Amino acid sequence: MAPRHAPTILQRRFGIELRRLREAAGMTAPEAAGLLGTDRTVISNVEAGRFGISEERLRRLGSIYECDEPDLIDALAALTGGRRTGWWEEYRGKIPPGFLDVSALENYAVRLRTVQTAHLPGLFHTEDHARAIFELFVPALPRLEVELRVAHRMARQSVITGDQGIPYSGVIHEAAIRMQLGGRSAARAQLLHLLDASEHANVTLQVIPFTAGGYPLLGDSSVLYAEAPNHHLDTVQMDSPTGAVFIDSPTQLANFRTKLDLVEKVALTPSESRSFIHSVAKEL
Repeated sequence: MAPRHAPTILQRRFGIELRRLREAAGMTAPEAAGLLGTDRTVISNVEAGRFGISEERLRRLGSIYECDEPDLIDALAALTGGRRTGWWEEYRGKIPPGFLDVSALENYAVRLRTVQTAHLPGLFHTEDHARAIFELFVPALPRLEVELRVAHRMARQSVITGDQGIPYSGVIHEAAIRMQLGGRSAARAQLLHLLDASEHANVTLQVIPFTAGGYPLLGDSSVLYAEAPNHHLDTVQMDSPTGAVFIDSPTQLANFRTKLDLVEKVALTPSESRSFIHSVAKEL
């Protein structure tokens, strides 16, 4: 099996969780390899995301590690994936891989929670709004890459708006709502689009007004909490100047869940938030 040169976030998550199961069992990689009937480097490469394994071998490892959570093994089995690929793979090599990792997380998740301070949620961008964001990059992106990024962002929205859209809870700061990217007309169209999205049964949007003062995660411009089919596989994604950052530590994940709960309590109710967004749109 040829090694992967650049494992995806889901491939890395798969390996990380297998390593945790092995360590919880008090077993070394060579010991696990011996019981599985393979070379120790196979275990190391799988845990690093460089190699994949079959569902059969995964379930054998689950038995070897005496994992008593069948739901976790089932969730990991879904990540073995065979040769199936997601729609985002058509963009590989054309836009940064971090964008594709976010798409993969969203499509694997059973629920999404976000907090946005500087930008509106990408899953609800209009084309004009998304294009205005990508045109701000320095140095400027080639026109083709701008359009590829816009197309990818529009395609991402199917995880929410599709026939089987997953639950989404988003908190947006007033600063992001008042940002007039692309001009007044484009900004108004974007807010109206956001209002339409907020009416979907699976979407909950809340606004934090300036008057709310401070709140947890205030210093983070964008936080995505992707709830996986099994909570052990939850992942947080945050934006940084150098690209997407992914967090999977159980302690940190628990901390983010607490912070998200607190942020949602600080924000306006969904009904109040729709009224707030509508009032800002009327000003444009």
